[in-house]
Amino acid sequence: MKGLIVAALAASLSLAGAVAAYAADAPKVGVVVKIGGIPWFNAMDAGIKEQGQKLGLDAFMVGPTSADPALQVRAIEDLIAQGVKVIGVVPNDATVLEPVLMKAQAAGIKVITHESPSQRGADWNFELASSTGFGEAHAKLLAEKMGGEGEYAVYVGSLTVPLHNAWADAAIEYLKTNHPGMKLVGERYGVAEDVDRSRSTALDLIAANPGLKGFLAFGSQGPIGAGRAVEERRKTGQIFVVGPFSPGQGQKLITSGAITGGFMWNPKQAGEVFVTMADRLIKGESIKEGDDIPGLGVITPTGNDIIVDQLLAINKDTVAELAAMGL
Repeated sequence: MKGLIVAALAASLSLAGAVAAYAADAPKVGVVVKIGGIPWFNAMDAGIKEQGQKLGLDAFMVGPTSADPALQVRAIEDLIAQGVKVIGVVPNDATVLEPVLMKAQAAGIKVITHESPSQRGADWNFELASSTGFGEAHAKLLAEKMGGEGEYAVYVGSLTVPLHNAWADAAIEYLKTNHPGMKLVGERYGVAEDVDRSRSTALDLIAANPGLKGFLAFGSQGPIGAGRAVEERRKTGQIFVVGPFSPGQGQKLITSGAITGGFMWNPKQAGEVFVTMADRLIKGESIKEGDDIPGLGVITPTGNDIIVDQLLAINKDTVAELAAMGL
């Protein structure tokens, strides 16, 4: 009996060692996002980890403590030093990241970006929503709620996030062409990745502009902060807040009417796509027109951009179900 126990223990230790060795040998994929600890990127993290386990990759997310491009540069430098096979990035500043992404490529590391069309230093960039379609969908919703008249303000994550600004460009152009009675207040405000700055900016704008009737907020924390400001000033039903946000984070605000609604894609799905594309690149597989990539469908790349439209509406009817999905 003692011999059997010893043999079983030895076999168990051998198996554990083999598993540990496999984990150590698994190709590493590191994804640097804009900021850690918020629901949107928590959902992306879950997608990265689950898809990594499914495909046998050591896939993980790095979330900086603030939406600071310098912190992203530092995180990418660290991943280069680790010798990861693929680096994924959701850039805070496309221009600032160019040199370090090119450094990664020079080291033989493949680079995939998201929310950064035509990113220099990236092998591929993917989007789950076209910039025009996403911007116009939000503009149409805001125009409907405002009755096509009144003043509105626009938020973006920062003035150097290309995709947020492309959404804003599309939305503003749509409103200018189709609803000339809607007037933009000031310039766009780069606060929508910081809930406190979004709230304080909204409070200032509401105080300074008695005719303000809407916020178009591109950036996951923008609608939350603006919605809180609207609620504080008891302007629910008078000032409409539209934009993409995490349903779990904004559920109470949309239920109360402080946030009107918006559209999103599934950040967990985006996390899965990062890892799926990384797996193809690690294996040396091509990515070309007509390929059917899980999470993206059949693709038609333009340059190094893969853009599809997979919008989910966030409103009082859908928010609970989306939040229950962990979004």
